[in-house]
Amino acid sequence: MADGAGIALDRVSKTFETRNGGKVEALRDVSLACPPGSFTALIGPSGCGKSTILRLALGLETADSGTLSVDGRTPLQATSGGITGVAFQDSALLPWRSTEANIALPLDVLKLRRADYADRIRDLIGLVGLTGFEHALPGELSGGMRQRVAIARALVTSPKVLFLDEPFGALDQILRRQMNIELQRIWTETRATTLLVTHGIDEAVFLADRIAVMQSRPGRIAQIIEIDLPRPRAPEIMATPEFHRLTDVVAGALDGH
Repeated sequence: MADGAGIALDRVSKTFETRNGGKVEALRDVSLACPPGSFTALIGPSGCGKSTILRLALGLETADSGTLSVDGRTPLQATSGGITGVAFQDSALLPWRSTEANIALPLDVLKLRRADYADRIRDLIGLVGLTGFEHALPGELSGGMRQRVAIARALVTSPKVLFLDEPFGALDQILRRQMNIELQRIWTETRATTLLVTHGIDEAVFLADRIAVMQSRPGRIAQIIEIDLPRPRAPEIMATPEFHRLTDVVAGALDGH
């Protein structure tokens, strides 16, 4: 699936105007390459521009300078072509739609025939562990189950590139760890080029191939940390000295060391 896919930012800058006429420099000269099939985590303090990068990559904002490509296309071309999938912290499920119908939402937006994707939707429901809940409404699902629906929805078009903006940020620590394990399993099966925005150091080290540590004022990438832990990663790896060493390295980079 990931052949030819990738994310590339080259000296991307973005400034926003505030309501009182001031300016906020969200990003300055940000360069980042996410190779095909890789899993990259963006981590940094609030307001450092992590979500701005995702919004630019999804075509929701336009950079002031620099270039950004997704699978060799402009962000808007990639989004309109179903090349990208996205899941946010808020699952944002439509309360009147069943699990199946919520997963199918991108198909409706892209004007694709839902019947042509019936097998895909069924397979995704199994992949995220929701078999038996095909017709359940969001109000009948737990928070973790709703996030599983959101991830399945992000994958329904078989995207080459997956953007995840704090998808488990609203979950408790126990459930968040369980969802990290599930996300690793799903990524292993799909191998979509993935860019995850997170505040969780353990989450980033457990999931990613590399971590881009950001600093703010202005938003920029301060350091790229390679994560060479073997895959697949069992939960027990979090207790190993190497895992703790890597979390210390990331924490030090966040502190500016």
